[in-house]
Amino acid sequence: MIIRIVRMTFQEDKVENFMEIFNRSKQYIRAFDGCQHLELLRDKNTPNILMTYSYWNSEKHLNIYRDSELFKSTWAATKVLFADKPVAFSSERIESVFV
Repeated sequence: MIIRIVRMTFQEDKVENFMEIFNRSKQYIRAFDGCQHLELLRDKNTPNILMTYSYWNSEKHLNIYRDSELFKSTWAATKVLFADKPVAFSSERIESVFV
């Protein structure tokens, strides 16, 4: 499994624009083949920084999504709203601890 985190800093007056884009596309992203989980997070101290947190079955599934028209159109509408360059990385879970 791949855990993908994308940290995005938006122009302060463009956060609501992004929320509209996300709300229109979130169900399609979550339903995309290989996507097991999708969350949108907000930095508690900096409200114009948001992060997507998603689980993908494999790097191959993530790359198929990234090559899709869904991703391309969503990303094109999103990237014009940025105040800073986004930071994205993929991780693998080593261990989960539950109490």
